[in-house]
Amino acid sequence: MRLDHISFAAGPDGLAATAQRVGELLGTEFADGGIHPRFGTRNRTLALADNTYLEVVEVLDHPASDKAPFGQAVRARSALGGGWMGWVVAVDDIAPVEQRLGRQAVDGNRHRPDGQQLHWKQIGVNGLIADPQLPFFVQWVSESTDHPSAGGTGDYSLACLEIAGDPQRVSEWLGETVEAPLEDVKVEWVAPHGTPGIIAAKIQTPHGIVRI
Repeated sequence: MRLDHISFAAGPDGLAATAQRVGELLGTEFADGGIHPRFGTRNRTLALADNTYLEVVEVLDHPASDKAPFGQAVRARSALGGGWMGWVVAVDDIAPVEQRLGRQAVDGNRHRPDGQQLHWKQIGVNGLIADPQLPFFVQWVSESTDHPSAGGTGDYSLACLEIAGDPQRVSEWLGETVEAPLEDVKVEWVAPHGTPGIIAAKIQTPHGIVRI
């Protein structure tokens, strides 16, 4: 179990403008990640160190986005002006999570502009929708060399996550201590005074730490 990526929903100005704005703050550019046809979304990604990445994601005007929980989650966050949507944990075997949550994972795929398709299984987005401090889970089916963090220079890394929430609640959701997927990331837990979830992420860049 490890941190896989963190998701930032596009604002009213759309995916390209939001990714450009965040990229300018970080001093870099996001790669066009392509379309998630089953979820009705698309993203742009930034590879980070330690096999993690940052995505900016946008909902499409497509029927899939109304049916898929992930599309619903993106649409809801964007409707609030965009911003941090959630964090995602990668597991080697998603079956124990399916058994614990009492439902099956769904298949996910993404068509990249270079023609490559990425495949994974995911579960727990409804938990994120109900309680945004909770991550959802993915099991990658594609080769590790195709992971969105592949090809990164390692110059960018996640230094800290600021989360409004309860680490005990998140540990119960994970089925083990919250430190397991976040052992290499500093987490500052803040008691929620509104909607729980990610407040900010501090990214280590070649120019210093940037808080988004």
